[in-house]
Amino acid sequence: MKYFAFILALLGAPLSAQQVPQSAAEMQLSFVPIVREAAPAVVNIYVKVVREVQRTPLQADPFFGRLFGDPLTDRKPRVQNSLGSGVILSADGIVVSNYHVVGMATDIRVVLNDRREFSAQVLLGDEESDLAILKIDAPEPLPFLPLRSSNTVEVGELALAIGNPFGVGQTVSSGIISGLARSGRSGGGGRGYFIQTDAPINPGNSGGALVDVQGHLIGVNTSILTRSGGSNGIGFAIPADLVAAFVAQAEEGRTEFGRPWAGISGQPLDTDMAATLGFDRSGGIIISGLHPASPFQEAGLQVGDVILSVGGQQVNTPSEMVYRMSVAGLDAQAEVLFSREGVEESVKVALIAAPEEPSRDAVTLADDSPFPGLTLVRINPAVLSELNLPLEVEGVAVIDAGVFASRAGLRSGDVILALNGVALSHPDQVSEMLSQRVRQVEMIVQRGAQRITMRFRG
Repeated sequence: MKYFAFILALLGAPLSAQQVPQSAAEMQLSFVPIVREAAPAVVNIYVKVVREVQRTPLQADPFFGRLFGDPLTDRKPRVQNSLGSGVILSADGIVVSNYHVVGMATDIRVVLNDRREFSAQVLLGDEESDLAILKIDAPEPLPFLPLRSSNTVEVGELALAIGNPFGVGQTVSSGIISGLARSGRSGGGGRGYFIQTDAPINPGNSGGALVDVQGHLIGVNTSILTRSGGSNGIGFAIPADLVAAFVAQAEEGRTEFGRPWAGISGQPLDTDMAATLGFDRSGGIIISGLHPASPFQEAGLQVGDVILSVGGQQVNTPSEMVYRMSVAGLDAQAEVLFSREGVEESVKVALIAAPEEPSRDAVTLADDSPFPGLTLVRINPAVLSELNLPLEVEGVAVIDAGVFASRAGLRSGDVILALNGVALSHPDQVSEMLSQRVRQVEMIVQRGAQRITMRFRG
């Protein structure tokens, strides 16, 4: 109680006469015990990334490449160095950091608080969640932080952010938990569900620890909202429950994070929509589309139903629902509460990976094609999930545009709906039609919600 009272004093809260520190020992109460215990498990990460020099389309052209020769076409790759933070999660050297810190690294060095240095390898990484699990080999057990269940975290709790901001060395900053269930896209590229804090987080803090007053890991710092590039009191951390799911899959030997697939499209049920549709309250996700292979459809849900909770936890955005499913894990079952015409029902939904049916049948166009290197696949649920495509889209998807198709305007993630007026359902159709050396090619392409017509000379 005296410790809590003194922390309030540090934050500027008024104390009664009975709460004023009465001795030199009480005057020394601070965050020191927490930091002393937690800091050794937070590491600095130094990475080296070898990047190929980007060549212009002119330099990539076979004719002009030979014409200009060296040095325009034979530049050496550049080595870039960057830094971030990480957290040790087990005595045998499991470390978590952000994907945007280590995901593209060719060399990773982990430096402990006591200045010991180790090389590390990435066991599992996921750009969408902006998380990466690393492994370092140490001759003796390492200090580590225990994970705290994210469902127990509350707004207003004290929190400490530990990391390596601006490369100045390990630094601790304090604040509170400002918000929960923040959905959106982080600055590092991660998309999903975050804990918000006002503990100052700056560049270099990425991958560092957000801990509670017990020294338990609440989350992994990932991004900030800022106009100046520095902290302004709005920072985001990836919850510890999702970190635990990543660790579990890494220990199973997975190299890619397996995320359960919902196979639904929907949107938050806000007040205006609830009134329009005759619902007595807002909240939840109203289903606007269901894929035929969706496990939610298999469990009996329909378009127009409102999903209220997954695994006993309320969900109000699609990102929050994906988070709850990811925490539950693949091959599990989740209790889903939904409302249909004002009546609440509960069903068990199987958490499955996006099916690879039908097979994607990837095709890469040959060198004598008008678009050499263009790689296309048949659309199935796995492709829909990977490229974040609308459930109802049909056609063939672009996985790699290659040099010439990208110059013509195609991008990875585009869907080619039709070629010269013929609707597409398989990549072999594109290969066959382009091999006929037609004078003009017309493609109908869907990019997000936009439909584009592209015309090329054969």
